[in-house]
Amino acid sequence: MTTRERPTLEAVARRAGVSRATVSRVVNGSTTVAASIREAVNQAVDELGYVPNQAARSLVTRQTDSIALILPETANRVFSDDLFFPAIIRGVGSELEAADKQLVLMMAGSAAGYARVERYAVAGHVDGVMFASIHGADPLPGLLARRGIPVICSGRPMIADPPVPYVDVDHAGGVAAAIQHLITSGRRRIATIAGPQDMVAGLERLTGYHDTLRAAGLPELVATGDFTRDSGITAMRELLDRDPDLDAVFAASDLMAHGALQTLRNAGRRVPEDVAVIGFDDFEISRYSDPPLTTVRQPIGEAGRTMAREMLRLISGDPGVPPAIILPTELIVRASA
Repeated sequence: MTTRERPTLEAVARRAGVSRATVSRVVNGSTTVAASIREAVNQAVDELGYVPNQAARSLVTRQTDSIALILPETANRVFSDDLFFPAIIRGVGSELEAADKQLVLMMAGSAAGYARVERYAVAGHVDGVMFASIHGADPLPGLLARRGIPVICSGRPMIADPPVPYVDVDHAGGVAAAIQHLITSGRRRIATIAGPQDMVAGLERLTGYHDTLRAAGLPELVATGDFTRDSGITAMRELLDRDPDLDAVFAASDLMAHGALQTLRNAGRRVPEDVAVIGFDDFEISRYSDPPLTTVRQPIGEAGRTMAREMLRLISGDPGVPPAIILPTELIVRASA
């Protein structure tokens, strides 16, 4: 066989049905890969006659027992009153701690932050990378995956080349249950405060609203926020200006729902007598709002734990990691609707 025809690491990975990174670990003697996976890789190596050269070996990173969680947000946003981030970090952290792995938390709220994260991961300081709160067509998950780094996301990426596995919740189904609850209780002018439309969570929750109202033949009224309390205050003012007779509002996050409650109270509207309000998250504070908030419970902590478990499987070379895991949501009925 000529040098031009020499089998590549990618060819071995295809033959064994595993990732390029897994092949690298096996041929370099890693003991963290499951025995069945090592056997499949070694068989592919023998069948293809693959021989790693010294230059290729030098690119393989030693096991660090550290895994990064990347939040594409500014530090101000992560450490604000948004309770999503503490919940996802707790879930990821508890699972990695049980596995005796170190969590490395990194924020990338700017172009410089993204470059720093990429350098850090590619340099081999972590064994894998998890993403949460992805905005837009973020290229970084796919870029790292192409470098042979195990990658998994919390929330479906809008685009990833190559595709990377993800853990998400049933956004549209949860919203459909919330809107149907409002319809069943007699509400007919149901508005929504949608989440940011550069995030899959924002898009899919708005889709659930649209689909359910259209099926019921009811009018739609949409304002957009960014999942924060302040944006809920502003959006609710906009909705009241556009339709003073609205009788219900679904907010795509609990914090925006809390902002909506404040605006409605200031406008002299009673909840739920005049306007019913439903949120999405089921953060603990929603039990103690005035009135207690009806909301769609999403299992944020379980999503973090599931993402971490699947990341550990990726690092071990397990070829059975599913491309997507969708966790169920649940409508929690309280006094606001």
